[in-house]
Amino acid sequence: MTVRRLAHRMGFRYRLHVHALPGRPDLVFPRLKKIIQVQGCFWHQHAACPQAHIPKSRIDYWRPKLLKNRKRDRHNEKLLRADGWEVLTIWECEVREARSVERRIAGFLQMRNALPTG
Repeated sequence: MTVRRLAHRMGFRYRLHVHALPGRPDLVFPRLKKIIQVQGCFWHQHAACPQAHIPKSRIDYWRPKLLKNRKRDRHNEKLLRADGWEVLTIWECEVREARSVERRIAGFLQMRNALPTG
């Protein structure tokens, strides 16, 4: 929700979870052909993040499940990029630094090749 509010406050409008796109991306900016994915560190195994641990119980269940999530994420992002979409991934642990996330979103969504006004 934080990322949604930041993007909206910056004046960007988006669609949520577009079913026609691989992986049903979180925020889709059709006019810009850009996507923002907000990934949970545990479920999507954010590298070097303490939240991305594998539970000590039922390792035989969790390890393949979490690896499958990562593999699916990479595959979906590859499909999106092949179709001309730019993708920004924001991790759950990064959202705590709202100013940093806001700068990343602004930099990612800025319109290139825009005609200067005035």
